[in-house]
Amino acid sequence: MKNRKPILFGLVALSCAGIVLGQEEKKSSYLPVVPKEEFSATMSRMKTEKPTVMKRQKDLLQERYDLRNDPVPGGTMTRGKPVQRGIRVKLAPGTSWEKLAAMTPEEIRGGDLFPQGFLPLPHPNHPEGGMVFPQFEINEIKKQEGRDLTRFDLDFDLPDHFLPEFPAPIFLTTRPDLGDVSQGKLVTIDNFFELFDGILNPKQIEGLRLLLTPFPQQQFNQTSDRRSERPSRGVACFDCHANGHANGATHLVGDIRPQEHRHRLDTPSLRGVNIQRLFGSQRALKSVEDFTEFEQRAAYFDGDPVIATKKGANILERGSQVQFMAEFQELLDFPPAPKLDIFGKLNPEKASAAERRGQDLFFGKAQCVICHPPPYYTDNSMHNLQAERFFKTKTINGLVASADGPIKTFPLRGIKDSPPYLHDGRLLTLEDTVEYFNLISGTKLSADEKDDLVAFLRVL
Repeated sequence: MKNRKPILFGLVALSCAGIVLGQEEKKSSYLPVVPKEEFSATMSRMKTEKPTVMKRQKDLLQERYDLRNDPVPGGTMTRGKPVQRGIRVKLAPGTSWEKLAAMTPEEIRGGDLFPQGFLPLPHPNHPEGGMVFPQFEINEIKKQEGRDLTRFDLDFDLPDHFLPEFPAPIFLTTRPDLGDVSQGKLVTIDNFFELFDGILNPKQIEGLRLLLTPFPQQQFNQTSDRRSERPSRGVACFDCHANGHANGATHLVGDIRPQEHRHRLDTPSLRGVNIQRLFGSQRALKSVEDFTEFEQRAAYFDGDPVIATKKGANILERGSQVQFMAEFQELLDFPPAPKLDIFGKLNPEKASAAERRGQDLFFGKAQCVICHPPPYYTDNSMHNLQAERFFKTKTINGLVASADGPIKTFPLRGIKDSPPYLHDGRLLTLEDTVEYFNLISGTKLSADEKDDLVAFLRVL
């Protein structure tokens, strides 16, 4: 009897690993608690596979998009990074946007004419998944903290010129008079106090400290099934939500299975969370406090509490730590929009003719206002675009491209600062976005009307 406990423990471990004695292993949502190969072997294998994995993703992007660096003349984000212009999604030979807009969804589906760049975008390595950071974020964190967010198995895929400016400016609802309080720096655990002492109260400073503190995460931790070469202290909230905004970092949503049906996640901005009411990839979280607590309990570990326990989950204390972190996030404001009035509409004396025409389209023919009412241009709701009407289910680099289901209406305030677009970042420019919604919603905008609508979106 004295050996019974070790035997039971062994059975639990084997079961968690997807193995039951006397049976073959079956496909499961759970990761093995005990890895099936040594860390050195895993790293060596994945390093060898990496060039093939990245070439596959690079080829897909080249096939889908025009990836050249071609900015809008004089058009910039808030701190001066050029905004990319033009439709980057490629069309099938012999097709035009006008021809597509004149066709029914059934005709487009039957002819397999739905633009490839409008299909769901897979993770850089979809079968593997996990957090991946753009190189500029990796370099700056390594410079400031000596912490390395490099993965040995894959790299970030989208070119830098399609990503938000870095570091992004920070605007506070409590101190609009200060403008950008980041001083042009990426806020980290090393410099946050000197930047915010005297601007935030002690509770808010503590919340910011926690948002900048690295904690174990699925790919970045100290166990042998990590994806960093050396044991890692982990990932901070603001590694993805850099300066409370976004940097293009990507992941897979944790709440869909099996793996091939999980959606790629384009990290959303935290600007304006004080006016938002739905959080999480399925929008099941109704407050930023819920979101903050959920992230480190579940999302950091692909929704697997057993693996979270093994790797070192950071369980935040709801009454203080979560509240402090949420309070700072609630202070993050949208960037200034000097052409808008207090109702979120254009001041006619400041707006160009194209911008005014674009606003008329936004509130009229284009029907954007149905989901994006001012002043913040969100209805805090979910909408199912039913894009699957236009294409047949197919597998793309390990992702089963099928129905997206309901997606959240993100605020459009400051939208030019937040590329790429849609929940998985499949749309690289605002022009791509307008084309996508023109086709999906059947509004049949002319080329000039699309240009005017983009002009309006850039001033929000």
